[in-house]
Formats: sequence, C-alpha cells, structure tokens
Amino acid sequence: MQNVMAVAHRGDPYRARENTLDSLRSAFAQGADAVEVDVRLTRDGVPVLLHDATLKRLWEHDRPLRSLSAAEVRGVTDGGVPTLVEALAAADGAGRIMLDLPGAPDVPAVRRIVDAVREAGAEERVYYTADARAMLAVRAVDPAAEIALTCTSLAPPRPALLAAVRPRWLNYRFGLLDKDLATRIHRDGFLVSVWTPDTVRSMRRLIAAGADSITTNRVDALCALRTREN
Repeated sequence: MQNVMAVAHRGDPYRARENTLDSLRSAFAQGADAVEVDVRLTRDGVPVLLHDATLKRLWEHDRPLRSLSAAEVRGVTDGGVPTLVEALAAADGAGRIMLDLPGAPDVPAVRRIVDAVREAGAEERVYYTADARAMLAVRAVDPAAEIALTCTSLAPPRPALLAAVRPRWLNYRFGLLDKDLATRIHRDGFLVSVWTPDTVRSMRRLIAAGADSITTNRVDALCALRTREN
C-alpha cells in the first residue's frame, strides 16, 4: 500500500467541533499529515475558520459572517471561531494546513488570506483548495502558492485553466476516482487528492486506485489503515 497523505477534514469533527483549535489539535494527535480548514472573512476583513456563510449550524447564531466584525464573532461564539493566524500558530510544528476557500472569494478577499499566511511565516506549510475562480485568485496573489484544484466532474479541466492555475494537485470527490482517472492525472503530471470518504472500505479502494492524498472526517481510521497495511 502506498503511503497516502492523511488529511483531516475540518479537523477531527467526531471528537471536537469542526474548524476549531481543539479539532485541529485532535486531528494532528490522531496522526494527520495535514488538516483541511475553511476560511472566510469577517466584516472587517479578518480571515477566520468557518465553512458556512452564517453561524447558525455550529454556533446557533443566524447571522451572516460578513455582517460581523472579528470581535463580534469572538463574542457570540465565546472565542470558538479561531482566526486563521491563531490556527496557523496552533499547527506550527504539527503538520500542514490545507485552506479551503468557500464562497468564491475574489482577489481582494484572497489577498487578505494570503497576507495572513505570509505574516505568520507559514507559506511552506500551507496549500490552497477550492474551485477555479478562487484558485485563479490565489494564483494572481501568490505565484508560488501550492494549489489543489477542486474538480467536481469527470470532464478534464481545460488546458488553459490548468496553465493559468498551475495546480500541484487535482482534488476530486472520492466517488469519481478510479484507477483510469488516477493514471490519467499522474500521466499529466499532477498529484491526486480526494474528498471525503469516511469508511475504511472506501479508503482502501481509493489507495488501490492511486490516490496520493485522502481528506476524511475519520482521519484516525485512515491513519490506522496505513499503519496496519504498510
């Protein structure tokens, strides 16, 4: 079995609330090589960890994140929503951070995020994932950024898009990946990442198909599989 990269989806959500410092730390404690987190901006332009556009699902406050300042977010969540800078500090020395950028952020928003990574001195341990629009913005802001371009269909990404984004990874829904697709991606010079299988059966199939990285909510199960079968 190849030594697939284990990426924890939003931390370790079965043990701690997703996209929190506790979840981040728990994922690394389980053996994750990297943790995927979601980053959005507050009203005053501070990058924080939150997947949804509002605080409703996780924090029971039905208000858009973009309507709140960073201080207000801290207040209504009792400090539960960390800033990106806080997350990068918590992960320092533990592993890599994969920044997912939901909500199709534009270049000014992406610049805020990339600037926070630079200010933290974390460029070498951070990489980015999202759809083409967001990754084009990342590439415009940071020519050296490592990118995992999200793909949601079997149609090959357009050559012009690949030339503009220059991804290292192509990041697919796990149900799409088979050995033929992985072979094509590798032949074209990219690494293969997938999201988000949570059963050992699926993880084993994906590794056999040629996945280089798996993002999962059950990073403990993936790490145990690697240990058991390597």
